[in-house]
Amino acid sequence: MQAMNDKVIEGVLRRQAYPLLFVTVSGSHLYGFPSYDSDVDLRGAHILPIERVVGLYTERETIESMETVDGTEIDLVTHDVKKYFEMLLGRSGNVLEHIYSPLIQHGTPYFEELREIAKGCVTKNHGHAYRGYAQSVWKSVKKAPKLKPLLYVFRVLLTGLHLMKTGDVEANLMRLTQRYRLPYLDELIAMKLQGSEQTLLDDVDMQFYEQEYHRLVRKLDDARMGSELPEEPRAKPELHDLLVRLRLEYAGR
Repeated sequence: MQAMNDKVIEGVLRRQAYPLLFVTVSGSHLYGFPSYDSDVDLRGAHILPIERVVGLYTERETIESMETVDGTEIDLVTHDVKKYFEMLLGRSGNVLEHIYSPLIQHGTPYFEELREIAKGCVTKNHGHAYRGYAQSVWKSVKKAPKLKPLLYVFRVLLTGLHLMKTGDVEANLMRLTQRYRLPYLDELIAMKLQGSEQTLLDDVDMQFYEQEYHRLVRKLDDARMGSELPEEPRAKPELHDLLVRLRLEYAGR
């Protein structure tokens, strides 16, 4: 398993061109099943200066970088706060997972405020998004059975199910497996922890996993229908206010 080197990550973040609102760990390390060759996925939001956002051309809304430092491969993606808030007002489960990741590499007081505001952005529509992503990944599993995508299918379905039932974001498959009592996933997780990113599914009962996939899709649908979450996000005014304050405070930096 490729270890996360905090000093290496700190160095990468210090070299970024714009102030960072936050950066957290996503990917396999967040999901609880990193292989020895998994890179470190960092996701977050940066704050563009006013002169880059008030004109006709908005520059560098998304910044992506991939580098290897002292054996640690770092995949960093950040979005400008306006774009990030717009994504949050959509139904992107990924954005929620970034915000509520417990693996925080860089945070600010404004990030703590964002985590409170984001609770008002969780809706029933996130259930649709998780279902759709799981369906897409399942198609790839059917074409080329690999361990990592199969784990992603169950991770996505269980994260969506948990969100619909509780309103809380939980992306760690090991914890979800315990919560929803699916011990058959323990073996797959162990295989991933001991294997590589490209581990194939040999001697695995795919018929069983297909049955479980369809069962969990139905459970997610039922949970979404019965969820008390709102149909639409309610935190747009709070996000607007936060964005204005961020622009003004970071003007000229």
